[in-house]
Amino acid sequence: MRIQYNSPVILTFALISTIVLLLDQYLGFSLMTYFTVYPVFEPWDPIWYLRLFSHALGHGSWEHLVSNFAIILLIGPILEEKYGSRDMLFMILLTALLTGILQIIFFETALLGASGIVFMMILLGSFTNSQTGYIPLTFILVVILYLGREIFNSMGSDNVSQFAHIIGGVCGGIFGFVLNRTGRTEPTKKSPTKEFMNPLGGK
Repeated sequence: MRIQYNSPVILTFALISTIVLLLDQYLGFSLMTYFTVYPVFEPWDPIWYLRLFSHALGHGSWEHLVSNFAIILLIGPILEEKYGSRDMLFMILLTALLTGILQIIFFETALLGASGIVFMMILLGSFTNSQTGYIPLTFILVVILYLGREIFNSMGSDNVSQFAHIIGGVCGGIFGFVLNRTGRTEPTKKSPTKEFMNPLGGK
């Protein structure tokens, strides 16, 4: 048996994030400044535009990274198989971009990590077995349990960006509705079946 690189977008996402943290913490490269969104507008700086996307690859600790990718590696391959690698990459990039821009506009704190992507995938995942034109009950329950909790927690003050979670969840819900309505899913590749001939003439 051979190991299969079965989910290229998700696995590459996890690999790059791990390498970034490894280089930052153990090999003396101060990389997190390039993987963190800061609450400033610097449209003349090319790095500023990079951070709007790259912040999803940065993590403050191994616990932070593992907690995010334990979910991403569980849900992500299923979503990538259903919607295709191109759409999966687009949804990750757009969620990171919107989360970064809105963080800069509304907050005075820095942001890094893939937690917005996690919540996008959780909400999107509730649509995986839904029929076109229907709102899945799993989606409603996930909204109540996950986004409801984040909205409640946002009333307090801690080091977790509930705002990024909420924006990621909203993105996942919108993606789910749009893709569900348009029926844009990656066709499943079926292996050819063999037909065995009966000596009496039947199959």
